[in-house]
Amino acid sequence: MHRHHDDEDHEHDRGLSYDLPVLARRRMIRLMAGASLVPLVGCSTDDDTSASASSSSTASSGGSSSSAECATIPNETAGPYPGDGSNGVNVLKESGVVRSDITKSFGDSAGGTADGVPLTITLTVVDASSGCGTPKEGAAVYLWHCDREGNYSLYSEGVTDENYLRGVQETDDQGQVTFKSVFPACYTGRWPHIHFEVYGSLDDATAATSITNTSQLALPKDVCDTVYATDGYSRSVQNLGRLSLETDNIFSDGYDQQMATLEGSVEQGYTATLTVPV
Repeated sequence: MHRHHDDEDHEHDRGLSYDLPVLARRRMIRLMAGASLVPLVGCSTDDDTSASASSSSTASSGGSSSSAECATIPNETAGPYPGDGSNGVNVLKESGVVRSDITKSFGDSAGGTADGVPLTITLTVVDASSGCGTPKEGAAVYLWHCDREGNYSLYSEGVTDENYLRGVQETDDQGQVTFKSVFPACYTGRWPHIHFEVYGSLDDATAATSITNTSQLALPKDVCDTVYATDGYSRSVQNLGRLSLETDNIFSDGYDQQMATLEGSVEQGYTATLTVPV
């Protein structure tokens, strides 16, 4: 039986003291960029209306605005479970990591499948220096997140032999990558989120070198509430009830650029989209 991260002694993202240097850099960058920067089109807030699990379709995108200027996606900590070789295991050099469907583990020693409400994640990587108008074709994205129980493959007790919910994709001519996954849990102390790293090329990603950007995607509260009311997510209900985006140690200084737009339903699955300027 897998042990939940709520019961573990160590933390997922090392706490505020670990992240302060990252947050300080972000504030300095934003001050230098000027107060005129506003969120990109497609970014959303958590001021959306509540979704219904019984509805056939749900949209969550909040208020959005655009600007002639474009800010690079905020850099964040990769946390203690990146699996990119920076903290123990390295999944990026394993055959099979380049894939779109990340719900199952790959390789000879792993055979597990992550359960949960289906979630398709589409990131569009664009060139920030061009005002976000130019797609970054031929870049690569490594994406990972916890499972329905709040566990991270490769690290958490009971799933150290698994590598599900981790994968790499090369961006197409529209700068897009798409991953088939499941909706992640909300574990103690962190707002529901998805980690990703951007690389200049697929070769860089599979060599685990030359990361250009490391960030996190936030999930909107209304959809989280709907998903967490389904079977298997009961612990997430309690954990989310103790949190807010304003008190999360990653998103508390701003999350407009990192808040995904979600559409869909529990029955049909959700699609999360986010523009990622680099």
